[in-house]
Amino acid sequence: MRAGSRATAGERRRAVIRSAVTVFARRGYDTSPVTRVAEHAGISSAYVMKLFPRKVDLFVAAIEDCYDRIVGTLEEAADQAESPDSAEILDRMGARYAELIADRDLLLLQVQALASTQTPEVASAVRDGIGRITSLAVSRAGADAAQAQNFLARGQLCHLLTAIDAFDTATDWAAALTEGFRHSPSS
Repeated sequence: MRAGSRATAGERRRAVIRSAVTVFARRGYDTSPVTRVAEHAGISSAYVMKLFPRKVDLFVAAIEDCYDRIVGTLEEAADQAESPDSAEILDRMGARYAELIADRDLLLLQVQALASTQTPEVASAVRDGIGRITSLAVSRAGADAAQAQNFLARGQLCHLLTAIDAFDTATDWAAALTEGFRHSPSS
């Protein structure tokens, strides 16, 4: 927020959503009261409830923010590719995703979202996010169905390996699963 002045409504909304990403990532959807998000954002609970009348609305906004950040990062990676080769573009996008999920909150929010897909609004937000990533792989990288499947599957495996700290585990199974993956240490 701007130093020395009152925050705009947009800045307060953004602060609430970013706080929701952190709180829901660390505590889960079911166990995170809206009051905790408000405290984290330094904004009154009443104001948060005015912005997001239902807790699920706030969680969906956090999920959408998460996927916005992912898609934006993948778009930047595609823009930086030196050739129009699908494999190179997908490789750059995958490398940037590996860097992005070093942000433990962004990583764990996706885990919490997947664990909460029994809620229809959450399932819809996750489907939309995965759809956006897949569409980007197809449109920007020119990926065919097999390449798009491989890109998403490797991304989910990287996600799992990062979530369970497999990159820091000295076992045969971890070595087998992490071979060939790039990894950025958690932040």
